[in-house]
Amino acid sequence: MMSQTAQGLAVRASHEPADPSTQRLLLISPVRNEQAHIERIAEAVARQTRPPDLWVIVDDGSTDSTPEILERLASEIPFLQILDTAKLPKIGTVPDRLATAAEARAFNLGLNSVAFEDFTHVSKLDGDTELPPRYFERLLGEFERDPELGLAGGVYADPDPRAGSDGWKVVSMPSDYHVAGTLKCYSLSCFQAVGGIQERLGWDTIDEVYARMRGYRTRAYPDLVAHHHRPRASADGILRGRARHGECAYIVHFTLPWVTLRAFKMALAKPRALSGVAFLYGYLRSAVRRVARVEDPAFRAFARQELRQRMLGALGLTARPRGAGTSTADADARQPA
Repeated sequence: MMSQTAQGLAVRASHEPADPSTQRLLLISPVRNEQAHIERIAEAVARQTRPPDLWVIVDDGSTDSTPEILERLASEIPFLQILDTAKLPKIGTVPDRLATAAEARAFNLGLNSVAFEDFTHVSKLDGDTELPPRYFERLLGEFERDPELGLAGGVYADPDPRAGSDGWKVVSMPSDYHVAGTLKCYSLSCFQAVGGIQERLGWDTIDEVYARMRGYRTRAYPDLVAHHHRPRASADGILRGRARHGECAYIVHFTLPWVTLRAFKMALAKPRALSGVAFLYGYLRSAVRRVARVEDPAFRAFARQELRQRMLGALGLTARPRGAGTSTADADARQPA
């Protein structure tokens, strides 16, 4: 179900780039129990060569020392403000925060706490993702250079002791159309055109498909590498994460033949075999349960058309359309072992 934020956004799809002298960047970070990482992440944002004009961190019910750390950081970083959801209505116990869109809900709480229409760009950053120093300077420059760019970001690396001297391994994903949910940045016109972030599983696929439907380009820049301090899908368990991505594939109308092929590829990721089984299980379980899918017929047609084009492109039968594709489930399937 679309959030009130998404329902209230006007669909204005002007592709005029913002003048760099007038660009205003809003950064929102939903966090929960990030005491191990949040200081490092805050230091990286504070060191940006082009810092955000406003950074809202939404503490979504932390039970560790995160609130105390955030209070201190707010006194040290002039553009940072904290929103504590402990003072807001509760949604009850959440066993799987991504599946119940707790992160998206927290993001929208932060969004609605400020006049976001006064900014030219809206960005999301998770509380475990450390940015390189020139991250926002580079992204805003790309938006300036490409009027069609509506959604962009970097890529991220997970800690991996086998990765060599630096101990980090970049997570493989289709950067020509997918931006990881942990570090997305939208132009305001694109953000409004897609209806904002929907409070449902698969939001980071839905926004990208709608962006391309509205005529925007979506892409990540492989040379902008952030450090993701919590390994992918580890917050709620790896296999649960694989099943969740299978459910996401169902929600966004991926076909069973495609999901089956991706399950075989995902079976190469750790834990081997079980990863593919969990992905396929998540999709089939969603079908049996008749989980609510994106209701928009135009979305369904567009998403499946992109999927067909990518599959034909992989077979060398047609060129992959620029900036076309879908995200979460496909990116997870491309993750190396």
